[in-house]
Amino acid sequence: MQSQRTNPELRELVVEASLSLARMDAERLEELALSCQALNRDLGTMTAAEREERARQARGAAAEMTGFGRVLEATRANLEVMERVRERRAARLEYGRDWRPWALAEKSHGND
Repeated sequence: MQSQRTNPELRELVVEASLSLARMDAERLEELALSCQALNRDLGTMTAAEREERARQARGAAAEMTGFGRVLEATRANLEVMERVRERRAARLEYGRDWRPWALAEKSHGND
């Protein structure tokens, strides 16, 4: 049982990473990223049996990895939208609080 806690299945890591990303839990994501780095670093010193076990885990986590990829893509898209909103807000602040492209047309009655 102790081995399960210190070396969780790859599937568990991917599921937890997906949930952490969905919750925007940056601290836990950082911990998981460090765990993944350690897993990759250990690949060079693994025995054949350990490599086979890691391959088994990777096959078993394929669906979770696909789901994680979707969460990453959605997060990337959300970040792009948030960046555009931030840029628009910054432009609005630069031109004044009431700056809106349509505001100029609203103030004109055609008799000006």
